Amino acid sequence: MNLNKVFVLGRITADPQLRTTPGGQSVLSFSIATNRIWNDKNGAKQESAEFHNIVAWGRQAEVGGQYLSKGGLVLVEGRLQTRSWTDKQGGQRKTTEIICERMQFGPRSANSGAPGAGKSFTPNSSQSNPTSETPSNEPIPEEIPVIDIDSEIKEDIKSEDLPF
Repeated sequence: MNLNKVFVLGRITADPQLRTTPGGQSVLSFSIATNRIWNDKNGAKQESAEFHNIVAWGRQAEVGGQYLSKGGLVLVEGRLQTRSWTDKQGGQRKTTEIICERMQFGPRSANSGAPGAGKSFTPNSSQSNPTSETPSNEPIPEEIPVIDIDSEIKEDIKSEDLPF
């Protein structure tokens, strides 16, 4: 049995490049930086960075092109693939890339340009400063839904419904 599976969680090093193949398929290329921190045998803190080239295809490329940007955190699940080609000078070149099968975006920053991010608000008469008419540059925090699992599960699950 063989397995070619990669999980990489890191920050995007530059704005992703979205292109379209001659056949009309979308392809997104970007790079992720990951770091490793450890203590050497003398107890000194050491750090190193690795850079990973990522390629996403189809609808995933389109969505990634819309929401990913430099500095953003992203989790990529995929497989390693090595390509070979001949460069303009006639030399043989090789690169190893991660072909993205799934990606999960990190938290949105205030300047990300994503929907709802970086919005400003104008205080109204019910707030503490009713005379201010200049908008604040602070983003409106997103409300995080609260799910009470205990109350929902106790009512819905019965021991006779469990398959084991």
